[in-house]
Amino acid sequence: MALFQAEGIQKRFGARVVLENISLSIVEGSVHGIMGPNGAGKTTCFHVLTGHHVPDAGRIVFAGKDITGMKPHVIARLGVSRSFQIMNLFDDTVVIENVMLALPDFRAISGSPFKASFGDAKLVQAALAVLDQVGLADRAWDKAKELSYGNRRALEIAVALAAAPRMLFLDEPTAGLGGEATRALAQLIRKLRQTYTICLIEHDMRFLFELADRISVIHWGQVIAEGTPAELRANKWVARSALGEVA
Repeated sequence: MALFQAEGIQKRFGARVVLENISLSIVEGSVHGIMGPNGAGKTTCFHVLTGHHVPDAGRIVFAGKDITGMKPHVIARLGVSRSFQIMNLFDDTVVIENVMLALPDFRAISGSPFKASFGDAKLVQAALAVLDQVGLADRAWDKAKELSYGNRRALEIAVALAAAPRMLFLDEPTAGLGGEATRALAQLIRKLRQTYTICLIEHDMRFLFELADRISVIHWGQVIAEGTPAELRANKWVARSALGEVA
């Protein structure tokens, strides 16, 4: 059953058409990949799906609710979290603070929130539980800037998970990662898919083909191919393109 659907999405900036008639259907419990060349419209598509851009036409539905045009924080409260290609972490704070700031219960604290939050055992335990999901519970009290690049990626995912979403959007999660860190991230996504529905943009095609249940190929602002990794390997367009070597 589809948890997230986009139908006929269009987006233009001035005279430039960036997305044209984009439709996606993402099944609950699956990993759905989005790939395509630079400038194809992938990131703009992500921004539209998560509320950072309002579509000019089309409809977006999450868990049976029309979320078209809703603000990002409203969509997040409904159960959709995302990461960004460029990481947004508080480097001079400890790891656990980054997660605590994103916990829904943290916003309910008045007065001096940081002082109050560290005195709240429930909040601390909630943040530690999130960090445990991404394998960083043992680094909770280290400065975020002391983490390796791969662990910083994992922390960014933890920040997204702090809101207790049903669905997680990941924008180029392997960007800047070496081979070992990429393999660790793949293991993390395999673990997280047991709990969350995941949609990810990814430039590393091997990574995507190994993890995704279905993949949408976007080019010229349109979905030009979609299917399982096996179906895309057999797709004549994919076979004729640079993607064919990876497939």
